[in-house]
Amino acid sequence: MTSENFLDLPPLLGARGTVTLPGSKSISNRILLLSALAQGATEIRDVLLSDDTGRMLDGLRTLGVGVEQLDAHVFRVQGCGGNFSIKKAELFLGNAGTAFRPLTAALALSGGHYRLSGVARMHDRPIGDLVDALRALGANIDYLGNEGFPPLEIFPATLSDAARVSVRGDVSSQFLTALLMALPLLDRDVTVEVTGELISKPYIEITLAMMARFGVNVSRDGWRSFTVAAGSRYVSPGVTHVEGDASSASYFLAAGAIGGGPLRIDGVGSDSIQGDVRFADALGLMGARIEQGANWMEVRAPLDGRLKAIDLDCNHIPDAAMTLAVAALFADGTTTLRNIASWRVKETDRIAAMATELRKVGATVEEGADYIRITGVRSEERGASKNCVSDFASPHDPRSSILNPIEGIDTYDDHRMAMCFSLAAFGAEGMRINDPGCVAKTFPDYFARFREVVQAVPVIAIDGPSASGKGTVAQRVAAQLGYHFLDSGALYRLLGLVAVQRGIALDAEAQLANLAGQIDIRFEGTDIWLNGALVGDELRGESCAAAASRVAAFPKVRAALLAKQHAFRRAPGLVADGRDMGSVVFPDAVLKIFLTASAEARAERRYKQLKEKGIDANIAALLQDIRARDERDTQRSAAPLQQAPGASLLDTTDMGIEQAVAEVLARYQVKS
Repeated sequence: MTSENFLDLPPLLGARGTVTLPGSKSISNRILLLSALAQGATEIRDVLLSDDTGRMLDGLRTLGVGVEQLDAHVFRVQGCGGNFSIKKAELFLGNAGTAFRPLTAALALSGGHYRLSGVARMHDRPIGDLVDALRALGANIDYLGNEGFPPLEIFPATLSDAARVSVRGDVSSQFLTALLMALPLLDRDVTVEVTGELISKPYIEITLAMMARFGVNVSRDGWRSFTVAAGSRYVSPGVTHVEGDASSASYFLAAGAIGGGPLRIDGVGSDSIQGDVRFADALGLMGARIEQGANWMEVRAPLDGRLKAIDLDCNHIPDAAMTLAVAALFADGTTTLRNIASWRVKETDRIAAMATELRKVGATVEEGADYIRITGVRSEERGASKNCVSDFASPHDPRSSILNPIEGIDTYDDHRMAMCFSLAAFGAEGMRINDPGCVAKTFPDYFARFREVVQAVPVIAIDGPSASGKGTVAQRVAAQLGYHFLDSGALYRLLGLVAVQRGIALDAEAQLANLAGQIDIRFEGTDIWLNGALVGDELRGESCAAAASRVAAFPKVRAALLAKQHAFRRAPGLVADGRDMGSVVFPDAVLKIFLTASAEARAERRYKQLKEKGIDANIAALLQDIRARDERDTQRSAAPLQQAPGASLLDTTDMGIEQAVAEVLARYQVKS
């Protein structure tokens, strides 16, 4: 799947800082429903605002529940004791399992006529075991599509006297959660027996803790059976709060472990009721250094800077285990994650999806019915730094300057796929995330928060008019810093050269754009390679420069070369010269320089340059050509010549090259 909707993350060098987590989705949706089922009004603070919680809020309002938003993350819910005032309604619940399954159980036992549906993927997620258990209690539920799957139609129940029902535990813990939350609507003792191994046990702990917060205590026999006593009724606690989302914490914990840290996460810690806080223990097994308090965690990379592979039963952290799968890219050895069969019935088949996307970034992956085994790129090929930042190719290897467009990571409309693979941007080429908006399901501003605590490979962008010396200055700055160098003007000169060689007209925009995507360009020091051949001085000729100016004016050509230019951004840094480097190509450049000089000074420099190469030149003709090109470049619609916002002016009319280089380095030192 390829999407035009994508987000490019630059290659990352490190991660440090502090992030405050949004509220937990699992807790938010449980508290919202329990507040509706309770007697009295409940004020809920720190509610997660996301697609999944939005589905629950919409559903409750559709059912006639009084829901008032008091502040950005504060809601007041007027409980109805499970007696919904709207007895006939249709609810669309998207792909929100934490809304669909519990609402199914509550509505099946509340006495009304309802239709529940969702997106196509929700209709692929099983619900038969929950429906069977509810039918045993007297619920009247029909399938509107495939047997065992949503959508559903619920009719008023004819309640039975059943005191015991059973539900499978090895498909989804949400089935047991839904039953337990709905049982206080019945006025009798009911025991739920779990058949098979109960997966995701920590999520049941959340359910039991939330029910107790609303006055209903469930007795249990280990993980085999759970009993809700007759007379149990939900009573509002008055004011309650939602703790930070532990599953979301996993992405930042892993970022700190891969990117060095220290990175602190506020909102969850040792006092959390969420099982996914144990992700920190798993990361510790990989060598990460973890500290935590009651409501915070802090992570650093291993002392030797390298994560270690693990073999782990992940039944207790099924969602957070996805983050371990991507962290395995940066670990020495082969990581095996076991007991994750539930991945296959989540928002997508996560085992298959994870295997497919990990292979895109070079991992060797083996998948089974309930496990995944991942071997990242070998450490000697990664060139891992002291901060455990894997490059997937040594930043000092000339091969890292070969321009290969980034292949996007497909996310399958699964929020966790998108958030997990943001961590792969610690590789050499950064990462393209297709359909990044899917994170709205649980963490709408995830990528903005992620950017706040990660440090991208730095870029110095140098622009300016033709013959201003920007290429020479940029190249020498790159050499002094040990950074990679991108001469974007050379890209357009090469394109013009190849177009002329192949007989492609310089105004044939579509053909030129297609050609731009095909050519293979590499810079090695002062040498430029085109399709494996060293390019000579013909690239510096005036005819080639004129051709470059013409082809660079086409938007489709510039778009076609964008990914190639992005690929030059490798650790430890990049100096890029050329038009729109600091505005379009690298808008987050640490330093942006607009380097200029008078037309007369530029003509004289070009004249000396050509004469040194033994190329005949006329200074008057050069001056005329430079002025004409300035006029043309200033007026063109695509990437016109202008000082970009945030760029500092550097006039080198009276400067030598070394003076200009020293000035750029001084300004960079101030910025960095």
